[in-house]
This record gives sequence, C-alpha cells and structure tokens, in this order.
Amino acid sequence: MKSFRINDYIEIVCESQRTRYGFRHLATLLINGIERDTAKCTYQNRTWESYEFQSVLRKIADSDVLTEDERKLVKDFAENPKEDREDSELDEVISHIARLGDVFGQNKKESNDWKLRILKAGLEQRGLDIPEYWDRLSEDEKTKRLDAVISLLEDGK
Repeated sequence: MKSFRINDYIEIVCESQRTRYGFRHLATLLINGIERDTAKCTYQNRTWESYEFQSVLRKIADSDVLTEDERKLVKDFAENPKEDREDSELDEVISHIARLGDVFGQNKKESNDWKLRILKAGLEQRGLDIPEYWDRLSEDEKTKRLDAVISLLEDGK
C-alpha cells in the first residue's frame, strides 16, 4: 500500500492485489480524509509505468468528484510525483553500491552475486523480477543483464 498526498486535502491511497489471471492496482481518492471515489487497473503480467501505480493515478484523476483544477493537479502529479525525485536519488545510491561488485568480486560469479544481492535489496519491492531461469544463464549473460539494469538506474530511467 502506498499513499500519495497531492495537496493539503487530496490524498490517493493505492494498493496492489493478486488476481486469478495476474494482479490489479486499486486507488482510493480521499478528500479531507473521506473516501470519495475508487479506480482500478488490471494487469496480466507487468505494467509499463514509469513508477508503480502511475496508471491508476491517471485513471482516478478523471474522477467526477474532482473539480477541473483538481483534475489537472492530480494529472500533473501522476506525471511527475514528488516521490519520483526521491526514488532517483535512491537509484543512484543503489547503482553505485552494485558497481562495487566489480571491485570486491574475485571473479565474474562473485561480482554478479554481489550485484544481484544489492539490486534485490534495493529494488525487489519496486518491481524487480528475476527470471526463474536465472541460475541457468552464463556468467557473461548475467553480467550483461545486471550491468544493463545498473545503467538504467544511473540514467534515471
């Protein structure tokens, strides 16, 4: 569950739930602490969002209980949330610590194990999904994939 405070009186509480065929994101619009509307987005595999809950925030922004100015405020927030800036700073720290695997590792396997451990610790709650076949990949392929994720973190994507 994650709460997004839009302003002094508008808050949107989002949560993720598993479904039979995938998962869904639910949003509850609170105005002055009173539930006024809900929205949901369902997914089968994964989302194509810049950050978790972006799609459901966009959807609740079209709520009829909001004024035109409030809708614009929520839509603007959905495109550039305050938490997004904090996440990018955290991503930079995670990427630097993960890169230390190249320094501390005696070989590719140790370096990859370090990078994976750090990425899991920092990103697993934000949607990092390690494929089930990960252990069957070559160390070169693991290095390529891990370095790609680290590069994305450094670029702020």
